[in-house]
Amino acid sequence: MKDISRADTALRGRLLWFVERPEEHGAGAVRYIEDGLLVLAGGRILAVGETSALRPALPAGAVIHDHSGRLITPGFIDPHIHLPQTQVVASWAAQLLDWLNTYTFVEEQKYGDPAHAARGAAFFFDELLSNGTTTAVAFCSVHSASAEAFFAESERRNTRMAAGKVMMDRYAPDALTDTPQSGYDDSKALIGRWHGRGRQLYAIAPRFAITSTPEQLEAAAALSREHPDCLVETHISENLEEVATAKRLYPECADYTAIYEKYGLFGRKSLMGHSIHLSESERQRYADADAVAVFCPTSNLFLGSGLFDWKAMREPRRPVRIGVATDIGGGTSYSMLQTMNEAYKVLQLQGQRLDSLALFHAMTRGNAIAIGLDHLIGSFEPGHECDAVVLDARATPAMAHRMETVTTLPEELFILITMGDDRAVEETYVMGEPKKPRKRG
Repeated sequence: MKDISRADTALRGRLLWFVERPEEHGAGAVRYIEDGLLVLAGGRILAVGETSALRPALPAGAVIHDHSGRLITPGFIDPHIHLPQTQVVASWAAQLLDWLNTYTFVEEQKYGDPAHAARGAAFFFDELLSNGTTTAVAFCSVHSASAEAFFAESERRNTRMAAGKVMMDRYAPDALTDTPQSGYDDSKALIGRWHGRGRQLYAIAPRFAITSTPEQLEAAAALSREHPDCLVETHISENLEEVATAKRLYPECADYTAIYEKYGLFGRKSLMGHSIHLSESERQRYADADAVAVFCPTSNLFLGSGLFDWKAMREPRRPVRIGVATDIGGGTSYSMLQTMNEAYKVLQLQGQRLDSLALFHAMTRGNAIAIGLDHLIGSFEPGHECDAVVLDARATPAMAHRMETVTTLPEELFILITMGDDRAVEETYVMGEPKKPRKRG
């Protein structure tokens, strides 16, 4: 048995995590312990196994958080979300470009005020942790103050997060644009201040090709070359009008993907939000570059953007890494459970199906792989940071009623995905510490 004499904390419950993709490796991808113990030291996993085997070896002072009977999985990961759009959710509009101009750009201007940004960040993190999300990759506004507020709040809560100041220098209000030089300078300063500080990471964030001039895309690429360990986050092929506009603005490029290729922003660190309207050639180039296609189902449905083709992306000869994300505020729920609920339906409409194990893998280890952090988060392997969520499949009367007929773990997981939300999250752990905000009143 591994020496656990240094342990200071343990989580007890029904432990579930993944070591491979269930859709490719079946039962061999799954690790499940009916009465398990996660043994921690300094927030990292020392050992995982049966409670009966590990508990007697715990040192006398170790704190045990007992969630016997409850399901414990790695914390959920959201690879595409917008900090300044929390008050944009559920805004009635036409499709993407109208929605941006009518609502989103109006709200994002407010994040130039540090006090407003700080209030928004506190609310944002409360919502994430209430829903069991322990890691996200976020777009802030164009203002450095918004990124400062994001990282300061994340540091206070000790969450592992990535974010970036949006870079955009055209087709937006004056109060919401930078320049190629100021976007570069502000981003570089934020990288120097926050990237690698504790659990904070930086994502270079040219919003999308429409709102960046060629000069700004060149500046973003320069940042990426200078800081190759930073992520790159952007948007692509979300909406047909957007695709046509991008091609009109960059006529020398054969397709939308070619724009990001031309400016050196398309590679293994690139998180390409939406990625709906892609040709076979573009999908092949995603695979060749090891770029990530980020599926945002609730946003795609709400804005009428289109249906993400999971099967085409995972074609066996050229599988593309996929992330699944809420995309608040085009997205309509902070819950990764509800996001996977809608992902399932989007795929059903195309004659594609993912079972509950594959859906749970997608929002834990799968998303960790997508953002290049599967060596740190997304599973319960020894050495990993212990971010975890405790789930109750009987959290509401309707769920409890449905659970009366359930006999298997996959059935229970599918109920959590289909019927669950923040009410099904009993606790959220960040580096082994309970962090779910408690309701007031």
